Order: sequence, then structure tokens, then C-alpha cells
Amino acid sequence: MCMEVRWAPELNSSVTAWCWLWTPAGSFLVPYIIMLVVEGMPLLYLELAVGQRMRQGSIGAWRTISPYLGGVGKWALSWILDSRGFTGGAAWADPLPWSVCPLNGNRTGYDEECEKATSTQYFWYRKTLNISPSIQDSGGVQWEQGLCLLLAWLVVYLCILRGTESTGKVVYFTALLPYCVLIIYLVRGLTLHGATNGLAYMFTPKGTFDLPGWQLANPKAWINAATQIFFSLGLGFGSLIAFASYNQPSTNCQKHAIIVSLINSSTSIFASVVTFSIYGFKATFNYESCLNKVILLLTNSFDLEDGFLTASNLEQVKGYLASAFPGKYSEVLPQIRNCSLESELATAVQGTGLSFIVYTEAIKNMAASQLWSVLYFFMLLMLGIGSMLGNTAAILTPLTDSKVISSHLPKEAISGEWANPRRTWGSGGRGAGNYWFDIFNDYAATLPLLLIVLVEIVAVCYVFGLRRFESDLKAMTGRTLNWYWKAMWAGVSPLLIISLFVFYLSDYILTGTLQYQAWDASQGQLVTKDYPLYALAIIGLLVASSTMCIPLVALGTFIVRCLKRGDTPPVA
Repeated sequence: MCMEVRWAPELNSSVTAWCWLWTPAGSFLVPYIIMLVVEGMPLLYLELAVGQRMRQGSIGAWRTISPYLGGVGKWALSWILDSRGFTGGAAWADPLPWSVCPLNGNRTGYDEECEKATSTQYFWYRKTLNISPSIQDSGGVQWEQGLCLLLAWLVVYLCILRGTESTGKVVYFTALLPYCVLIIYLVRGLTLHGATNGLAYMFTPKGTFDLPGWQLANPKAWINAATQIFFSLGLGFGSLIAFASYNQPSTNCQKHAIIVSLINSSTSIFASVVTFSIYGFKATFNYESCLNKVILLLTNSFDLEDGFLTASNLEQVKGYLASAFPGKYSEVLPQIRNCSLESELATAVQGTGLSFIVYTEAIKNMAASQLWSVLYFFMLLMLGIGSMLGNTAAILTPLTDSKVISSHLPKEAISGEWANPRRTWGSGGRGAGNYWFDIFNDYAATLPLLLIVLVEIVAVCYVFGLRRFESDLKAMTGRTLNWYWKAMWAGVSPLLIISLFVFYLSDYILTGTLQYQAWDASQGQLVTKDYPLYALAIIGLLVASSTMCIPLVALGTFIVRCLKRGDTPPVA
């Protein structure tokens, strides 16, 4: 299987992760590039080299390094992956169903919840998710979501039916089509009114060295950058080791690591340019709409001549009206919105908010909105499938490598059990499903991922031995390991991960009770609520289930070895 096919799911992930995790501040690019150099590229090379050297999936590879490290590969099997249904079916409607608010029951006006929010937010939270007011209220079963999830898993199963044999044929399409759509969106985005505002906001650092809020002095910026790199490259999930196990021993995996890292990050930045050009259009549109509403209000309230009040003289006229007509102006003042382009650009969101609210709100204001909507949701579908192929490789390769499992079950049965959709009906198809999805997304992988990658580095450098691993690489590829890779693996990368781990834990300790964003229908906006005790317990179990497999497997291996030693008859 050629390199382009093997690494296509990782390039898909770069677009998905950037659109999902991106923090819109110009200074974010600095920690992102630093993390790429000191974490992303070295760890990518490490995992590729481990897979190519051991010729096994994640479980077998780490067990070969040390029998006590089988739990490192098992963590991916314990990480439960949930997926969202798509709203793409509504993209064909004319007008788009999220472009206007629906009428109320009496058909005398618009729905109250939609009027307090926006038509896009209403369509996402009420029509698509039918979200409950809190995580305690599980809500009824959402059959539309359930059917979408069933269809999504069916598509995934058909793609992985014959393992890597069928996967390789699919990823050409899932990897290349998003690039085509992004190029189309780039051309359209750059021609939109206000696109330059979004791009300027993206590349302009916020704050200065003297301000405590400067992004580079904020540990969260570095944690976000590391998370972005880890998720986009797929580090720690086992998929890279699984892909590399199919390499020929003489393959130059160092070259692959550099190429994939650079293409991955270039794709991420390219996707961000597309994102922020559209984001700038959306922010400019909202800002100008706000100005027009204020101009109309003041013109009608003070009987001003049409066209007299403009955006350029608005502040000056407001000051004059406040001093000349203080009584009347004070009555109108509560209705005057504070319009700010900077505030509109700063109201950034991530996750589902970016994918299904910001983008769709911008799309509804474009000409030929149905065309752009269909292209966008079809791209999301391809990105989802492409990313899932990488995740499933991390699961299926160790399972098919297992003689116990593969001798009793064919590939089709193993793939079918992994793609079984019953797991999605537990919480994903209910009103509170999105809250549980956020729990899995925020806590099931991020903290354990740092720990897993740290254990991987320590295992290679200090358990297997860096000199021994360097010797194996030279014998395998014929190339000597240079000082950069050895310095990153042995010192810089693990120390930086430990620092991020400490920052991550201290941030949650200082934050206090863990909180989440819940949709309040009465206000038409998201509100912050504390997680209930049982949700906190589940968060703890999620983190523990992903990390405890390492010491538990090591303990089990130690006990089994001790028992075998005790059963061995003494030599005469």
C-alpha cells in the first residue's frame, strides 16, 4: 500500500481537528509551530519507527518492547468513540431551514425561543439535537439522530469490511475530495465581503508582552497547541503504529514523518485560512447589520433625515443627541446595541459550534446557499469517514494480529463487531446526548493522551534503550539517527509533556467544580452549569479506564510470570 493511502486518514484528521479545536488568536500560530517541531514531528517519527520495527499493531508492538507495556496499546481499545449525526439532509431545502425562524403555534409571530437566539442556533439546538436543558434531563430518544448514526456506522463498516484491503480503496476519495471542496471554498471565501477582517484577526497577535493576557504567556495556549498537534497527527492512538507495521523494513520512515508533519500542518493552516475568511464575512455581516439597526432606531426616534446618519458619523451623532436631548436619548439608550467588529470576531466557538453554527450561519447569507451547504456537509461526511478509518485501523490491527481472535472470527466479523451501532443509542440519540458527547470529547482522551505519549517515549528511550533502538533503526533503514531526534526523544519532548501535564491538572484544580455549557431555551443562549456528582464520577471513570490499563496490565503480567516461575520444577 503506497504512502499516500496509508497517511490519508491522518491528513483528513488535520482538517477535522483544526476546525474543531482551533483557538482564534494570531499568537496561537507561534506555540503551534513550536509544538510541531518539538513534539509533533519527533513523536510521529517515533511511532512510525516503532510500528515499522516491530511489524505489529499497537498492543503487540509495545508488548515486544516490554511484556509489561501491553496496556499502552490497549488504551485505544478502551477509548469509546462517539459520532454525531449530520444535518446534511436539510442542505437541499430552499430556503435553508436554518435561514429563518419558524412561526409560533398561533402563527401570529416567530417562535419565542428562536427570536431570542438566532435561526441557526435554534435549528441546531432545537430541531437537530432537540437538546434538553441539562445533563440530568436525558430527554426522549431522537430517532432521526439514531438513524443517522446507524447509517454512518454502516458506511464505516463497508469501508473497513476487508481491513486494509478495502480501506486503501476508500481513502483516495475521502482524502482528496475535502481538498477540492476547501479550494472551492477558499476562492469563494476570499471574494466575500469582510474576508480580510477575518484573516487579519487570524494572523494578528492579541495583546502585548506587557499585558498579563498575552497568549504566549498563557499555559492554555500551549495546551491547546499540543492538543491540536496530537489530534491532527493521531499521536498516541495506535493508528500510526498500525499503518507503519505494513511498511517494508527498509522504508525511510524518517522521511515519511517529516513529509506527513509538514503536509498535515500546511493543511491545517490552509483550512484555517478558509475558515477565517468565512468567519470574517460572518462577523462583518453581523456588525453591519447591528449598525443598520442602530441607525434605523435613531433615525426614527429623532426624526432624522434619511441618509443623514451613517456608520462613519454614528458615534459623533450619538454624542450630540445625548447632550442635546438627554431625556429622550436616555429612553432610547437601552435599545441601542453596542456594535463592535472586534467583539464579533472575538465571539469564537469550537467543536460543534464552529462546524454547525458559525459555518452554517455564514452559508445562509451567501448567494446560491444550497450549493455551498451541500458541498460543506458532504465535505464533513468525507472528513468524518476519513478520520474514522485511521481510528478503526488502531483497533482492528491489534485484533486481527491476535491469533485467538483471528482464528475464530473472519475479518468481516471483527470489523462488524467494531462498527456495531448499538453503542451510539445509549446517549448519542437522546436529548442530553450532546452533553455526554462533550464529556467524552473533553475528558476521555486529552489527559490520558498526554500520559500515553509520555509512557511511549519513556518506554523506547529508557526501557528498550535509545542506543539499542538507534542501532535497530540503522540496521533496518541504513540511516543513522541524528542529534535532533535523540535530543527530542530523550529530553525535550518528555519534559515538555510533563510540564503540559502539570499545567493541565493545575488548571482543573484551580477551576474548581467542572462545568459545562447547557442550552437555556427561555434565554435562547448557552448558560454555564456545574456537572452533577454522577457525571463527575463518570468523568473520573473515563480518565481512569484509559490510563489504568497500563498499570493493571503490567501488574497482571507480573503476577502471571510469578505464577509460572512458581510452577516451574526445580532443575536437578
